[in-house]
Amino acid sequence: MIKTKLIKLLADSKKYIAYNIFWQWAALISQIIIVYIIANIIAKLPAPLNYMDVVKLLAALAVRFVSDRLASMASYRASVDVKRVLREKIFDKLLRLGSSYNEQIATSQVVQLATEGVEQLETYFGKYIPQLFYSLLAPVTLFAVLAFVSVKAAAVLLICVPLIPVSIVAVQKFAKKLLNKYWGIYTELGDSFLENLQGLTTLKIYKADEMKAGQMDEEAQRFRNVTMKVLTMQLNSTSVMDIMAYGGAATGMVVAVSEYYTGNIDVAGAVMIVFLAAEFFLPLRLLGSFFHIAMNGMAASDRIFELLDMHEDDNSETAVINGADEGIEIDISNLSFSYDGERNVLGNISFELKNGSFVSLVGESGCGKSTIAGILMKRVTGWKGSVTVNGQDIRNISDIDIMKNITLVSHDSYLFKGTVRDNLMMGSPMASDDMMTAALKRVNLADFVESEGGLDMQLNERASNLSGGQKQRLAMARALLKDSGVYIFDEATSNIDIESEEMIMSVIRELAKTKSVLLISHRLANVVNSDDIYMLKDGVIVESGTHDELTANKKAYAYMYENQMKLEKYKEEAVL
Repeated sequence: MIKTKLIKLLADSKKYIAYNIFWQWAALISQIIIVYIIANIIAKLPAPLNYMDVVKLLAALAVRFVSDRLASMASYRASVDVKRVLREKIFDKLLRLGSSYNEQIATSQVVQLATEGVEQLETYFGKYIPQLFYSLLAPVTLFAVLAFVSVKAAAVLLICVPLIPVSIVAVQKFAKKLLNKYWGIYTELGDSFLENLQGLTTLKIYKADEMKAGQMDEEAQRFRNVTMKVLTMQLNSTSVMDIMAYGGAATGMVVAVSEYYTGNIDVAGAVMIVFLAAEFFLPLRLLGSFFHIAMNGMAASDRIFELLDMHEDDNSETAVINGADEGIEIDISNLSFSYDGERNVLGNISFELKNGSFVSLVGESGCGKSTIAGILMKRVTGWKGSVTVNGQDIRNISDIDIMKNITLVSHDSYLFKGTVRDNLMMGSPMASDDMMTAALKRVNLADFVESEGGLDMQLNERASNLSGGQKQRLAMARALLKDSGVYIFDEATSNIDIESEEMIMSVIRELAKTKSVLLISHRLANVVNSDDIYMLKDGVIVESGTHDELTANKKAYAYMYENQMKLEKYKEEAVL
């Protein structure tokens, strides 16, 4: 019922747990004093009420009130500390895993663990753990006090107490298995919902939304079924615990009344036992209520530990690229990669990106171009061969230094909700307004931004209030502000208007004069000015050279280039 690994992970919360237990115990002592005073008042009836008894009673009530408040505060502090520490550890783990984290765990599952999972553990630390220890302390304290009144009655009450934890243990194994199934179905439902939400437009276009809705209904029904099983299990176990608690308290009361009638105890003693009998069982009964939430929390913690225990590359944060200030040279040799271990996406790829060079990777969709970009940005792992940056194995270079010196601009670069300034400052936090405006001018976006409020222009989520071309040009401006040694453009001009494409390519060609540029493109007109062009087919380089050399060879590249030119000419004629 206690997960030691979890306790060790959240060691800072232990002091708040201890405070909670102490103040609950103080409240119990106050309750005993209150009952003792009331019992003596009843025993003295019909004598007039003693003024000092009233003062003592009020003082004990005040202590009880303060103790309860302090126990609640300690519980709150433990809960807050748990949420803070766990979410920090989850986020830090994702940072250490790097951009390739989604190869090991789905983003939707991470979100569920960091929200719902952590919330469940909040109750585990804030309520369940303190209540567990207090439930052991309270009966012993009550027995020690009531034994002076009636050993027989106190012993009967103490003997009945273990019946509740026995019932808890009886359902624990079944509950753990059921809750693991619950969390499995819950995360699957979250994955499906997120995927369908992100692809809703596509589903509408192809009129497949009803089919997906039907699948979601089936998954939701599975989740409802397992949820009902969890609730039924909780209800049944709660009913059993109620029977044990009330039955045990009633048994103790009967013994106390019997002892009074036989003359073994007086009225005050009988009243004390009757009033305090329930206190033997209430802590454990409350523990039983927390138990089910705690079991859910422990099931969530198993998933959290799976994330925290995921393998991460043993890269030192001090492993930086040597000589990065003078320039960066990337050498790829015999690079091979497979997603499933059966079909090679890349097969023995070899090429160089020399300092200050303009290199292009071309080929049809699915030939492995973007996979190479993912490897260079350390988003893709598990490849074979050699990839070096300034002579250093890229696997031994920290993710931080890779991100510092290599910038990737893809066709779907993420833009955040906020101002244009906020998004541009991600490229260079110290950039002035003039520098940001200059970057916008380079991508021909300054006039538009100025007309919409300048750098304080508000962007919606994912910049939905910009066109595709404007989004891409803003992403390009952000990349220019970063001023890294190497730029990788992965289909940066796809799915945008011709005007924006020409503007972006003009910036790329200008950038290639001072920086190392790797351009990945399916449109060959964009790579004409490259120093070296590598054409991929089925994950293999089939041709390499300059544009003139490749067109002169009249092989795959020349054939693809010719067909694209014919198609573009046909489109122009059709428009005219």
